[in-house]
Amino acid sequence: MTPTVLALAGGVGGAKLAVGLAKVLPPERLTIVVNTGDDEVFHGLHVSPDLDTMMYALAGLTNTVTGWGVAGDTFNGLALLRRYGADTWFNLGDKDLATHIRRTQLLREGGTLSQATESLCRSLGILHRVVPMSDAALRTVVETGEGALAFQDYFVKHRCEPVAKAVRFEDGGGRDVGSTGAVGPSPAFLGALDEASVLVYCPSNPFLSIAPVLALKGVRERVRSFQGPRVAVSPIVGREALRGPAAKLLAELGYEVSCRGVAEQYAGLCDVFVIDEVDRDQARAVEALGMRVVVAPTVMISDVDKERLARRILDMVGGANSEDGGVRTA
Repeated sequence: MTPTVLALAGGVGGAKLAVGLAKVLPPERLTIVVNTGDDEVFHGLHVSPDLDTMMYALAGLTNTVTGWGVAGDTFNGLALLRRYGADTWFNLGDKDLATHIRRTQLLREGGTLSQATESLCRSLGILHRVVPMSDAALRTVVETGEGALAFQDYFVKHRCEPVAKAVRFEDGGGRDVGSTGAVGPSPAFLGALDEASVLVYCPSNPFLSIAPVLALKGVRERVRSFQGPRVAVSPIVGREALRGPAAKLLAELGYEVSCRGVAEQYAGLCDVFVIDEVDRDQARAVEALGMRVVVAPTVMISDVDKERLARRILDMVGGANSEDGGVRTA
């Protein structure tokens, strides 16, 4: 029987596996919940970078050189904004701007972020459900040696250079959601938690892409008690991040820079941990955290790679709860 999959994702790596899952699962069997802790307002427009990356990837529009943005985009609008004296450190292409203009229009008309995302996906011909983690604001903040930085300030403006001391999450009023629990998951996310038979953590940054999702009210508890297999794919391969600051954050926050360091973030929340073939020697260390280890090619360059990894994940979940133990090679 085809499983019903809930995929948690953010960033370029997350979008790659989501594309693979979408290639092998019918629309009614896949819900992709996307991090919105990166959302920000630029030039009066609501920008959702991870949602945009996901939509462009599923629609076949991604700039494959950068991994984000729209292929063949131009930056004439940004150039004129710069001439007008606007602060333009955050790159927004001309086609990309159209997405943000339309999203902002839909939100100002009274729609939720979920409704706006559904409308955008429908217009782009995306059939699988792409869902923001929440319809309310939850913002990722990185505490650094240079003070607290909003995510985009840390990630883009400062290019991840400040040393990170902690990552925390704020609601729309600037309150720490760790103490208030004020921000809840979107309705479609809640529905997917009820309906899914398999939970997949895409190979996304565990601190910046997955932790915001788990910080939503009640989500960590729901994931902890999830009845089906929970599968995570490591974004660290050969003790390096394929993209982004995952390795840097692991080191600065006191964790081993390895797939085991990533697995520590999912202890108690994951049953099967997928590592790349080059990290086979880390398998026993990950197993010690209480997870079954599967060794498989996890580097996704082509669409064939994405689909292959997605199929292997779906193949392996049938035995995820068996009692035989041990490391598997997919």
